[in-house]
Amino acid sequence: MKERQLLEIVSGRIRDRRRDQRLSLDRLATLAGVSKGMLVQIESGQANPSIATLCKVAAALGASVADLVQVAGQHPAEVMPASAPRLLWRGPKGGSATLLVGSAGPDMLELWRWELKPGERYDAPAHPQGTQELLHVVRGRLALAFGDVSYVIETGGSAVAHTDRPHAYACEGRHPAHFMMVVAEWHTRGRDARHLSDRRSRR
Repeated sequence: MKERQLLEIVSGRIRDRRRDQRLSLDRLATLAGVSKGMLVQIESGQANPSIATLCKVAAALGASVADLVQVAGQHPAEVMPASAPRLLWRGPKGGSATLLVGSAGPDMLELWRWELKPGERYDAPAHPQGTQELLHVVRGRLALAFGDVSYVIETGGSAVAHTDRPHAYACEGRHPAHFMMVVAEWHTRGRDARHLSDRRSRR
């Protein structure tokens, strides 16, 4: 799918979901923590939102990123053709992040394919509480960083990462790092846990 087509899909779905929920641009901007001007540009198809911005807007709408970018229906299985993957990030040296498939939100599972070129790094903000990522390095060496702490995953290696805190991915070495990522984000469980904690604190 070409970038222009993807922008049209994203802008239309955000606009439709916002109107269905009777949210003003100002209200959605507040809920998502993004500027109203950015939302106007996204809905008009004039801005290519970052992965972080898509995540914030999707969460504010009670949706997943996949809800905004992929075509899916209510069937026992949804098969995504080779043309379906959505390129959602392009690095300064040619790296990429592609959403292969994802479930509907707000609780969601997503499968991503990443490539980071030598010297490339992607800094990610904290995801909602309880979010976990499963990583598998197909080729190269991947550095997974949390502040000053960094973990290096070699070719064929895997990791479980708790990404409800700022984190980063970087290519470690002279060859590109190719890796797969599964993101598990549970908004309902987080709300239930916070509700239980609030009840306990009031006792």
